[in-house]
Amino acid sequence: MPILYDYLRAPSPRRARIVLAEKGIAHETVIVDLAAGEQLGEGFRAINPACTVPALVVEEGVPALTDNAAILAWAEAVKPQPPLLGTTPLDKAEIASWNARIEAECFMAIAEAMRNTAPAMKDRALPGPVNYAQIPELAERGRARLLDFLDRFDAHLASRDYVAASGFSVADITAAVAIDFARVLRIDPAEGRPHIAAWRARLAQRPAFSL
Repeated sequence: MPILYDYLRAPSPRRARIVLAEKGIAHETVIVDLAAGEQLGEGFRAINPACTVPALVVEEGVPALTDNAAILAWAEAVKPQPPLLGTTPLDKAEIASWNARIEAECFMAIAEAMRNTAPAMKDRALPGPVNYAQIPELAERGRARLLDFLDRFDAHLASRDYVAASGFSVADITAAVAIDFARVLRIDPAEGRPHIAAWRARLAQRPAFSL
């Protein structure tokens, strides 16, 4: 059975949890305590030298899948239904485009703002085995980028039920996890943005989003 290396308070492994749940892929879970720095220990480095979660071991003796892109690609290949990457060429293109856009313009904006201000992230402004100093100006830019994205995203959702193509996809997973994580900045993405609020309430009806 696959083994997911996880940390419940972090957004990136939550994306993997939701993907596996939506696919109905059973797995074991091992918690890596990021707050205690367990990801930097030799034990976990042997699984993922990049010192990040999620990491998914799908077979003994096979290198772990160490990012959400790889985990999603594997899950879609081993269990094509329900599809999270679309079915038609145009749907696949639209979903891939929106997923990349959300990662770059929303997820990374939140990470910039949080990792460059949080006291617990001092000298840990980037994940991984190398320490990097915080840059307060990047935090300010991250907040501005996030607020701009949220306004544009709300307008995008005005005439549709899901982020991309004709139905639920990985773009919804990525966006919902990112938007939920915005709480670390004391920002409510749904405040004054009714279309985001309605879309997020729609996703809350899916059991996987309770994870």
